[in-house]
Amino acid sequence: MSRAKYFTPSEVAVHNTSSDCWVSFLGNVYDLTPLCEEYSGNVLLKPIVAHAGKDISHWFDPRTKDIKTHIDPITTCVAPYTPMGRFVHIPPNCPRSDWSNNFGIPWWKNDSYNIGKLTEKTRKIRLINTLTLQEQTIEVCSEETMMEILNRYLLYNTHAASYTWKYNGNNLDMTKTLQQNGITDESETFYELNMDEDQFLPAIHLYFNDDLTEF
Repeated sequence: MSRAKYFTPSEVAVHNTSSDCWVSFLGNVYDLTPLCEEYSGNVLLKPIVAHAGKDISHWFDPRTKDIKTHIDPITTCVAPYTPMGRFVHIPPNCPRSDWSNNFGIPWWKNDSYNIGKLTEKTRKIRLINTLTLQEQTIEVCSEETMMEILNRYLLYNTHAASYTWKYNGNNLDMTKTLQQNGITDESETFYELNMDEDQFLPAIHLYFNDDLTEF
């Protein structure tokens, strides 16, 4: 099985329109753009679009992985709790002729919208190219391996795979995470000391080997 892709909250946040709609909840990231296209113009889409690019875990019961429920004060029946407004695939409180439940799986249970996982913790690192002396500070997911971080760095250097990555003079294992490579997360310590962690970001040095990306 392929490894899940991790996303930062910042990456989710830029997808915040009806034509490009991502949300995260309960640790996963969902691309709801197809859902928005299917229900374009439907008033029930408004709460979803209003929360595009955001985390909506508070809509769900973490135990059942379903929409939170409450006792409806009018019907005195158990009903979905949607203080943000009723949205797509949520039934009305009372029987209605315009309500159809033939949509199959509700979108929050449909894995076809799931595109990856939301990181539990982001980290910033400095990448220093010893050949060009260029330096980039990038935000990564703490769960990502060095190879996945390398793929992020391709935005700045398309030949990143032609470098040996080192930290404190030691070669990094590209199959392991920052923590597993001994690059510890000291953000809590800096917070306790009232220090700006951005001034003490770990520096990873890239040493050019051979341009294996040229054919």
